Amino acid sequence: MKNLTVFDHPLIQHKTAILRQKETPNKEFREMVEEITMLMCFEALRDLPVEEVEIETPIKKTKQKMLKGKKLAIVPILRAGLGMVNGLLNLVPSAKVGHIGMYRDEETLQPHEYYCKLPADIDNRLIVVVDPMLATGGSAIDAITQIKSYGGKQIKFLCLIAAPEGAKALAEAHPDVEIYCANLDEGLNEKGYIVPGLGDAGDRIFGTK
Repeated sequence: MKNLTVFDHPLIQHKTAILRQKETPNKEFREMVEEITMLMCFEALRDLPVEEVEIETPIKKTKQKMLKGKKLAIVPILRAGLGMVNGLLNLVPSAKVGHIGMYRDEETLQPHEYYCKLPADIDNRLIVVVDPMLATGGSAIDAITQIKSYGGKQIKFLCLIAAPEGAKALAEAHPDVEIYCANLDEGLNEKGYIVPGLGDAGDRIFGTK
C-alpha cells in the first residue's frame, strides 16, 4: 500500500510493547499513547508548510523558518482517539480540535456515527484524524467520508495498532489519505479484534473496564 507508513523506530516499538502488556496500569497506558503519538508526529507532519521570517537573536537579526499559517486540525474519533490528542497539541498547540463520535455494533461490526463537530474552516486545514486502533477500518472510513463532506481535503490518519484488513480497506476507500501506524499486526479474530493487539484502547485509556 503506497499510502501506508509503518514506523520501525526503536522507541516507538519499545513503548508499544509496554502498551500491549495487560498489566500496564491506566496512567502509564495513557502516557505511552501520548508519547508514541508525539514520536509519530515528527514524520507525519514533516510536510507542514514553512516560511522564512526575520527574528533577532541576542547576537543579530536573522531569517529563520517557522510554520506558515499553522493551519492544522486534529480530529479524534471518540472516545479512544482523545488519548492521542495531547501528543499532537504538545507539538502544535495552535491546532484546532474537532470531534467525531463513532461506535461499533458488536453484532454486525459496522460503525455508527453519533456526533460530529469540526472547525468552521476545515476546508483550509491539514487534518489529522486519530484513533489508536484500525481494525476493520469501518470507523476510520466513515469518519473521513464525513470530514470530506464538510469540505476537508488534505487528510492524514494516525493510529497506534493496525490490522492488515483495516489498513487495506482504508487505503482502498480513501487512496488520497496518508495512513501512519506504529505497528501492523497479524490480523483480526472472529470478533473483529486486532491480534495480538492490546485490548480495548478506550477502556485502557479511561479505566472503564
